[in-house]
Amino acid sequence: MSSVGIKGYSYCLNHVPELALHYGSTPFGEREAKGESDFLHGLPAAVQTWDKAASYAPNLTYIGAMDYFDFEAAETPWTENHLPEPKRFGKYGEIMPEPEFICLMAVCDVFDLIWLEKSFAEEAAAKLLKDPVLTEAIIARINGLHSHVHEISEIEAEISGKKARPLYHNGAVAGCVRSGHEVDDCLFPYVLLENLACKAGGVLALMHLIKNSGIAPADVDFVIECSEEGAGDMNQRAGGNFAKAIAETAGCVNASGCDIRGFCAGPVNAIVAGAAQVAAGVRKNCAVLAGGAVPKLYMNSRDHVKKSLPALEDCLGNFAVLLAPDDGTNPVIRLDSVGKHSVGAGAAPQAIMSALVYEPLAERGLSFADVDKFAAELQNPEITLPAGAGDVPAANIKMTAALAVMKKAIEKSGMDDFIKKRGVIGFAPTQGHIPSGVPFIGTACDAIRAGKMHRAMIIGKGSLFLARLTNLADGGSFMIEPPEHGGAAGAVTKDEIRAVILDILSEAQPQ
Repeated sequence: MSSVGIKGYSYCLNHVPELALHYGSTPFGEREAKGESDFLHGLPAAVQTWDKAASYAPNLTYIGAMDYFDFEAAETPWTENHLPEPKRFGKYGEIMPEPEFICLMAVCDVFDLIWLEKSFAEEAAAKLLKDPVLTEAIIARINGLHSHVHEISEIEAEISGKKARPLYHNGAVAGCVRSGHEVDDCLFPYVLLENLACKAGGVLALMHLIKNSGIAPADVDFVIECSEEGAGDMNQRAGGNFAKAIAETAGCVNASGCDIRGFCAGPVNAIVAGAAQVAAGVRKNCAVLAGGAVPKLYMNSRDHVKKSLPALEDCLGNFAVLLAPDDGTNPVIRLDSVGKHSVGAGAAPQAIMSALVYEPLAERGLSFADVDKFAAELQNPEITLPAGAGDVPAANIKMTAALAVMKKAIEKSGMDDFIKKRGVIGFAPTQGHIPSGVPFIGTACDAIRAGKMHRAMIIGKGSLFLARLTNLADGGSFMIEPPEHGGAAGAVTKDEIRAVILDILSEAQPQ
């Protein structure tokens, strides 16, 4: 089988400005090194309310509350052109407020790490129970949340005496994350906070995926988690397993799972790995998903504060994609033309784009013009431009256009039209692995189903050098297309073949 169906997808955001204020890597590092600096004093004024975050065009596009093609035409700057009303839910997912997300983190905690103050817990749980995507397993856990509820005096004692990290609501302590070990820094509260937030985001994305795909939790038989967090202890740092933990919490009783890591290239590698298993018949319904990364909240906020801009990195992004056998109805991933950035490809941007874009096209005899949209590194430029990182999606499509000219696929005079027509404007949060192509899967599949698009290329690129193990980068790509006629739904099954053979044999028997 050279293609695998994309049966469903979900995209959610968790609006967590107080987690960002205290545990985003930039403000956290500043506080640890310098105390309450001028930057930290100025940061609260740049914080967005949930209403602002939920009426902001890139966020609404991410969760499917705003059509991507309407987003392309939306008036900019987006920070000054909010939609008239905030929207919590879109066709792909939701923007969850912080109290409910903290409550969901406690629901995902099975080691008594998160303690919540009673009134906060009761109010947050009551709101969380109204979420329409909750599975029975999650509802049962919310109803059993009393084991995580403590008096504020007990919580403050954990913070002052046992190095627990406080959780805040409206500037006041509403709970804490306790330490998992006395000396193991992999199990200290900050790391456990990261991991539990990542797990909770993955659970939320999985619940929306189950609803969007019209399946039951028990139908999922494998989960691959591909975020940038690492769960483990000092004897096996980042040993995992987020995937199976997420499946357990969501009630996917028939699922197993594993984690795949690769910085920003992780999601593409994970989707290809999951699709290969489905194509081989090893898995039937494989969910590839990722939670968000707390350290990347307010990552660029120093520049936003300096320039009197809103601090937009206040949302944890998460996603989930359901892969299933090609049944002739769903858009498909083509496995006969998957791009890879090999060790010998080189680190030059031109070499990377050639490996990820040109080579998989050439393998199937396709041209650049055969791809409607190239989706790579879809970071929101209103976040990255003030920080001096440029418009990353625009840079990628410009490199793709230049490569198309070099390969004589288009004329140089046609570059601007190519860029405008085939590029994707960035709308994803800067959560590393989240922007790398995957936010466009939903739009591409919807457009293919509607006959508005024929082919999209999803591109992920990763900075492996960040781990100080190699100077190499990495990357991968795949194409999404309509299903071929005569897919699995129109094919002859083994049972049908067997029946035909038996009929032939019976007719051949002497009468």
